[in-house]
Amino acid sequence: MSAELAHETEAAELDRVLAAAAQAAPALAGSTPAERAGWLTAAADALDAAADELVVLAAEETNLPESPRLRGELKRTTFQLRLFGQVLTDGAFLRATVDHADPDWPMGPRPDIRRVLTPIGPVLVFAASNFPFAFSTAGGDTASALAAGCPVVLKAHPGHPRLSDLTGRILLTALREAGAPEGVFAVVHGRETGVTALKDARISAASFTGSVPGGRALFDIANARPVPIPFYGELGSVNPVVVTPGAVRARGEEIAKGYAASFTLGAGQFCTKPGLVFLPDEHGLDTALKSALDGAATQQMLNDRIAGGYSEGVAALRSAEGVEVVSESEAAGAGFTPTLLKTTAENFAKGAEVLRHECFGPASLVITYSSQEELIGLLDGLEPGLTATLHAEESEVDDVRPLLAPLARIAGRVLFNDWPTGVTVTWAQQHGGPYPATTAPTTTSVGTAAIDRFLRPVAWQGFPDALLPPALREDNPWRLPRRTDGSPQIL
Repeated sequence: MSAELAHETEAAELDRVLAAAAQAAPALAGSTPAERAGWLTAAADALDAAADELVVLAAEETNLPESPRLRGELKRTTFQLRLFGQVLTDGAFLRATVDHADPDWPMGPRPDIRRVLTPIGPVLVFAASNFPFAFSTAGGDTASALAAGCPVVLKAHPGHPRLSDLTGRILLTALREAGAPEGVFAVVHGRETGVTALKDARISAASFTGSVPGGRALFDIANARPVPIPFYGELGSVNPVVVTPGAVRARGEEIAKGYAASFTLGAGQFCTKPGLVFLPDEHGLDTALKSALDGAATQQMLNDRIAGGYSEGVAALRSAEGVEVVSESEAAGAGFTPTLLKTTAENFAKGAEVLRHECFGPASLVITYSSQEELIGLLDGLEPGLTATLHAEESEVDDVRPLLAPLARIAGRVLFNDWPTGVTVTWAQQHGGPYPATTAPTTTSVGTAAIDRFLRPVAWQGFPDALLPPALREDNPWRLPRRTDGSPQIL
C-alpha cells in the first residue's frame, strides 16, 4: 500500500510557522533545563497514551507490522524523549566552564572568562520514511533539538503524512500544556516547502535522514545560503561485516543464521543493514546461508516507490560481472523474500560501483578473500559507513589487531561478534560516520550526544555576576557540574 500524497503547505502558512519559531527561540533559550525536561516527559506520556491510535495509523501508511515492530518503535521514541529529560537534569551537556581572573597566569594576566553551550536557534528536521516514529515527527532529531532549547519545524515525510499530522498534534498539545511557548513545534508538508524552509534565514540548523542524493542536495542548499548553516544528514551505508577463519571454524552456522536475520530484519529497510560480508575462501557456509534463508516470508516494503527502487537495485547487482546468486528473491506486489549474492575479492575489487553502494531492502553480498592482506586491501577501498562488524575468536587476537584500524577508519561504530541492526539509545551510542554515512562525522543522531548538534559555545568575559547566564554565575543556581579554574567540580 502506498501512503496517500500530502498537501503542500501554503507559503503563507510556512511563513507563519517560521515566524513563530523565530519568536519562540529566545523564550526556549531562556528556559531552564528542568522546565524542558518536564516538557519532554509530558510529550512522552501523551504519545504513550495515544499508542493504539498511532500504531494502527502507522501500519496503514507504511506496511510495517503493528507488533512488535511499530509498538516497539513507539516505545523507543518515548524512551528517548524521557532520556533527554535525564540529560537535562544531569546538566553536564552544557559544559559550563569557569576561569576566574588570574594575574599570575603563565600566558600573562588572565581575565575572568566563562564558557557555556547555548541553543543554536530554530531547527528544521526532515523526517525519515523507514522509522515513522523513532526518526520522524517526535523522533531523535526533534527530541534532541527540543532538549537543547531549540524550536523545531518538522518537514513531514510523504510516506506517512497522516501519521505525521496526528503525532504532531499530540506532541504540540502536550508541549503547550506543559508550559512550552507558542511556536515551539510545527509540522509542514511538501518537497518545495522543505527547500524553502531550508533557505530561510530564520532556520539556524537542519537535520535529515534518508538517501545520499536527497541528503546531499539539501546539504548543498544549506551551504549555499548567504549565511551557511549546520546540516546534519544521515545518508547511506553498506555496513561491512568481516568474518575470520577462526570464527567460521568455531561457529560458522551460528554466524550464517545471525547474518541472515540481520540483513532481512524489517525487509532490509534499516540504515545499519549488513550489505557486505567478507568470508574466507573455502568457508563452506553456502549451504548454511541458503538454509537460513529458505522459507523466509515475503516482507512488504514501505511503499511502491521503495519497492521499485529495490527491484532495480537487485537487478543491477545480479547483472554485475562475477556475481552469483546464493538465494533468489521472489516478489509479490510490494513484498519480497531475501536475495543473497556472492562474488570473489578479485571480482569485487574490479567490479562495478553498484557492488559498493547500499541496496535498500533485503539483499546482501558475500565476498570471499584469500588472505589478511587481500582483506585489508578490500577494506581500504570501501566507502565509509555507519558501522563495521568483526566476527572473530579471542584466540585470533594477533591476526585480528591489524583489521581494527581499517574498520575504525570507515565507520562510526565498530562491533565485535554482534550484528549492526538494532541501534540502542544510550549515553555512549554513536550513530554517524564519515561521508557519505553522514555530512557531519563528528556528531551522532542517536544517543544523548545528539543534543550537541543544536548547541553552540559562547564565552562571557569580564561580566559582572548579575549579568551572566545562570549556568555561569558564581553561586551556580542550576547546580551544574562545572570545570572551575581547570578542575572538575561534580555536585
